[in-house]
Amino acid sequence: MQANDPFLPTRTAALERLAAFVPRAGRDYAARRNYDLGPGRHAGVSTLSPYIRHRILTEEEVLGAVLGRHSHRAAEKFVQEVFWRSYWKGWLEMRPAVWGGYRAGLAQRWDEVQTQAGLRRAWEDACHGRTGIDAFDHWAQELAETGYLHNHARMWFASIWIFTLRLPWELGADFFLRHLLDGDPASNTLGWRWVAGLQTRGKTYLARASNIARYTENRFAPQGLAAEAPPLEGPAHPPRMAPPEGDRFDPARPTALVLHEDDLSPGWLFDLGLAPVATAVLDATGGLSVLEPAPRVRAFKTALMDETVTRYGALLGPVTQGLTSGSEAAQWARDAGATQIVTPYAPVGPSAQILHQIPDLPVLRPLRPYDARAWPHATAGLFKFKEKIPALLADMKGLRVA
Repeated sequence: MQANDPFLPTRTAALERLAAFVPRAGRDYAARRNYDLGPGRHAGVSTLSPYIRHRILTEEEVLGAVLGRHSHRAAEKFVQEVFWRSYWKGWLEMRPAVWGGYRAGLAQRWDEVQTQAGLRRAWEDACHGRTGIDAFDHWAQELAETGYLHNHARMWFASIWIFTLRLPWELGADFFLRHLLDGDPASNTLGWRWVAGLQTRGKTYLARASNIARYTENRFAPQGLAAEAPPLEGPAHPPRMAPPEGDRFDPARPTALVLHEDDLSPGWLFDLGLAPVATAVLDATGGLSVLEPAPRVRAFKTALMDETVTRYGALLGPVTQGLTSGSEAAQWARDAGATQIVTPYAPVGPSAQILHQIPDLPVLRPLRPYDARAWPHATAGLFKFKEKIPALLADMKGLRVA
């Protein structure tokens, strides 16, 4: 990645971005967060999501920095945005079949793209920004070029994809996951489902030209947008499972550590006494999509993993990078002399899928205290979860942040 890239894949760059944002995290953020002014002009939002998604910055670290400068009341909108990510993860963790349903639906839609010429043309035009809808085409190209979209633009884009272009939502969610540097199975899948009326049953999001013009400060005046957004049909939510509790591990046993893209700040495990005989870095990028993820996404993840290995150095022991399967991980751990594998708990998604397929050796998944406190509250809607935020903030005191 280039030095002038908008998202440098280092913890130093993440900390610098956090420090620059903190003064604006209060009332300025609340007033300007909905405005999408284009690439290089996202000062109204934090643009920290690519780092938080991979836990190069942890949620506690970000919240601690912001609340060290602002009162909870002043920074309430930003605090909520951080916790929404936790809510989506907890919700999906207790209903993992929704991710499986998305993946099955995507496979079916991809088969249709390959067999239906009209659908393929429409899908390609949407992905390449050739629909003739000015705002949508710009966002498609911005995403491909930068790996980032403003959150409001993501909502407008998804709504236009589903209700104006009438394309399958699974293909749109996949387009995002292939290109977003902060692409997250929970937030992305459930966000698209929410726009489509599948998440909060019957409630959809309609992109309106007047709203787009207002919050892009008249950069766009899209024509021909759908006038209504009837909810899509889909199965009811699966029964809710119990939230995960995480595993304990015996630090005296020969232990292999497996790092993955969902948590690249493993210091908290060393605080628990972990002293690995060897460490491996899992590469689950190929599991994001039925297609190859964008080179920018793969390069960003790889660089973050490399930087994590450098940052923790000798604590990791000998390091092997690029494991892509459970059987490969098991063989590596046995060769290292380990009798157990420890890995930060990976939420539903490609990393978790590989970890669940490791044979023969016990795989222990300690759960961060932050997740253990937040996820069990993701039982219903966002607003019920919001009521728990003050107590969750109080519980953060004393938690390790990185």
